Amino acid sequence: MRIRTVRKRMLLTALVAVLALAGGACGSDADTGGDTAAATTTAASAATTAAAATTAAPEVPADAPAIRVAIVAPSASNDLAFTQSIIDGVGALSGVSEVDVTDGTFIVADAAAAIRGYAEDGYDLVIAHGSQYGGSLQEIAPDFPDTAFAWGTSGDTFGLDNVSAYTAASDEGGYAMGAMAAAMTQSGVIGVIGPIEVGDAKLYVDGFVAGAAAQDPGVTVNVNYIQSFSDVALAAEAAQGHVANGADVLTGTAQMVVGATGVAAEHGALWFGTQANQTALGVDIVVASQVYKWEVVLQDIVDGVRAGDLGGEAHDINFANGGLVLEFNDNVDSGGARAVAEAAVAGIASGAISTGS
Repeated sequence: MRIRTVRKRMLLTALVAVLALAGGACGSDADTGGDTAAATTTAASAATTAAAATTAAPEVPADAPAIRVAIVAPSASNDLAFTQSIIDGVGALSGVSEVDVTDGTFIVADAAAAIRGYAEDGYDLVIAHGSQYGGSLQEIAPDFPDTAFAWGTSGDTFGLDNVSAYTAASDEGGYAMGAMAAAMTQSGVIGVIGPIEVGDAKLYVDGFVAGAAAQDPGVTVNVNYIQSFSDVALAAEAAQGHVANGADVLTGTAQMVVGATGVAAEHGALWFGTQANQTALGVDIVVASQVYKWEVVLQDIVDGVRAGDLGGEAHDINFANGGLVLEFNDNVDSGGARAVAEAAVAGIASGAISTGS
């Protein structure tokens, strides 16, 4: 598989190279990346394993060629958050010969130009990874009826047969980690740094708050939406405010969380991450991360395109289908709180626990 990142003008000639890039992005040096990888434990349930094993995939003709995939995303490919989650997911796919990435397109007009450009260049599947790209995709996709498009996080295909939508039940991991956070806080105060109150970000925050309340109604969870997905300085400022108000546990979502984790590390506050494994942002403070495994649904989309089905369906990743997993940092002693999260994962996957979202 060949992967090219347009903004950085970087050509990678094999899957192992993109995995190395992701690994290099996870820390400031190679030793740190290796240690954190070795010290990670993943929570999975019997329901998750069974669901992943029994999911029916589209039948791909034996002579179907591999396809070319393009990704347009709003932040850096190695952001340890939203964009990296889709890069990692596509990197795990089979049946793909080439991947072209245009990242850092936080300006919607630039993203729209890239989406249209990839379609004009004959890419088989164009992924618009950002809910802000929906309006553009709705206008562009009808102009290219023989091109498959996918976008997220959303469940809306606009009624178009060549558009797939994908989203994450991020409230599930939020709930499990919120319960774990409530079991670990010593001050009884938890701080949440949200970006904008939409999509999987809102789901995650709502789930986290619900999980903390279910575990310990006496815990205070303060939520601050900073109205930005990318403002690192503002995220750091919000985290400082939470710490000043007594929070000893923090969480947040979107690519701006690097600002918040820096504050958490400075003050020794614990951190819970989402979208990608964020252990490298603080090996001594990151307790656990909800990791998006987009490949669980993207593989079906790719197989469908290779079989002649260009889309028209919405897809969801969750605990039950293995698209969401919790990865624990074994360097942080969570005591019995890990069992709280693991029980929540199993209960949510089986349907015994509702996140309320």
